[in-house]
Amino acid sequence: MTNAPYPASAGTSAAGKPTSQSPASLARRILLQGRYESLTMLRNGEQLILAVVLPLLALVGLTVTPFLDGLGASRINVAVPGILALCAMSTAFTGQGIATGFDRRYGVLRFLSTTPLGRTGLIAGKVLAVLVVLCLQVMVVTLVALPLGWQPPASGWLPGLFLLVLGAAAFTALGLLVAGTVRPEATLAITNLLWILLGVLGGIVIPADRLPAVAQSIVVYLPSGALGEALREAFMFGTVDVGAAFILLAWTVLAGAAAIRWFKWN
Repeated sequence: MTNAPYPASAGTSAAGKPTSQSPASLARRILLQGRYESLTMLRNGEQLILAVVLPLLALVGLTVTPFLDGLGASRINVAVPGILALCAMSTAFTGQGIATGFDRRYGVLRFLSTTPLGRTGLIAGKVLAVLVVLCLQVMVVTLVALPLGWQPPASGWLPGLFLLVLGAAAFTALGLLVAGTVRPEATLAITNLLWILLGVLGGIVIPADRLPAVAQSIVVYLPSGALGEALREAFMFGTVDVGAAFILLAWTVLAGAAAIRWFKWN
């Protein structure tokens, strides 16, 4: 009886001779991880509701009600920047925070951090996934808002998109900080609760001028309030709120440093 040949493997040819395969570059590993993370987020029904459906419902609700009247622009022009900011918070903070928390619980983070991808590549892949999903959110919101009468100034797109990315970076850092320091169940509760509180009272959808007086002096220093005000300045008037941009940068640096210092991989 003759022995059957071993099947070809990653390092062996069908003839049994070793083959040389160069490992994928770090950039390719990050792209593949980002693709995987993006598809995972888009296939998750709960995250789609949080990232797309609820923001669109809020957009329509603010457009058909008089709540945003008297702010120097049409309802839709005031509402859309806040909805874009809400999209960034939904994906970067709540969605990524919950996903990372449960990846940590089931040992996925610990396993991936020991692969050639490494911890740096894993985090970069998550950031890339946030940016991909955020681009899709901007496209969907724009396609819905333009027929409703949204008229952003051309000069506001470049600073608006830059500030949106900066806000996403701040919320991603905060999401990773929460996901890496508390239990997954607590991450789920904290991120969802903060999504509601910041969405309603954090100056992200409703301008600070429409909030109670005691809250107005606080929300401008929150990442939600800073991002909401910065996007309204950009997409309504074509100007840059430098103060809000510095606040977002400060949140990104501080939350990122805290996440690096205290993040637990298992």
